[in-house]
Amino acid sequence: MLFLMKNVSQILGDIERGEPEAANLLLPLVYDELRRLSSLKLAREAPGHTLQTTALVHEAYVRLVGGERQQRWQDLGHFFAAAAEAMRRILVENARRKRSLKRGSKLVRRDFDVDAIAVPELREDLLALNEALEKLGAIDPVKAELVKLRYFAGLTSDEAAEILKISPTTAQRYWAYARAWLFKEMSR
Repeated sequence: MLFLMKNVSQILGDIERGEPEAANLLLPLVYDELRRLSSLKLAREAPGHTLQTTALVHEAYVRLVGGERQQRWQDLGHFFAAAAEAMRRILVENARRKRSLKRGSKLVRRDFDVDAIAVPELREDLLALNEALEKLGAIDPVKAELVKLRYFAGLTSDEAAEILKISPTTAQRYWAYARAWLFKEMSR
C-alpha cells in the first residue's frame, strides 16, 4: 500500500507538471477506490437515478485530470477529496437538469384510457365545433370528413387517408389546414 501511495503521489506530481501520459497511468491505480466512492454517493440518491457508478467515475476523473486548468494535489487523500467533490457537483448538476422546467420537471406521467381519447367529453365548445365543422363541410367535404375520422373516430392520419382514398401526405396537409380553419372559426 505504501508503494501504491508513493507511486500515485509521483503520478499526481507528473500530472501537475503537465506530463501527457501521467493521467493514463493514474486511472488504473485509483479506479477501484473511485468506484467505491461513487457507489457510496449513488447509494444516497433517490431511487430511479439515471447515473451509473461507472459513468460518475469517468465524468469525475475527466473533470479532475482532463481539464485545461491543472490542479494541484498535496497527496492521495487530497485527490480523493477532490474526486468526491467532483462527484457531488456532477450529481447536483444532474438533479438540477432533471428538475428544470425546460425538461418537463412539472410533468406527471399518467395512464390514459384509449376509449376516452377516441370519444371526446361533451363540453360547451363541442357545439361550437359542430357548427364550425358543418361550415367546413359546406366548403370542403373531404377536410370535414377527415376531421370527423381523426377527432371523433380516433383514427390516425394514415388510417383516415386510406378511408378517404387520399395520400397520407395529403391527409396531413388537410388535417393541418382543417385544424387552423376550425380554430379560427371557433375563435370568432
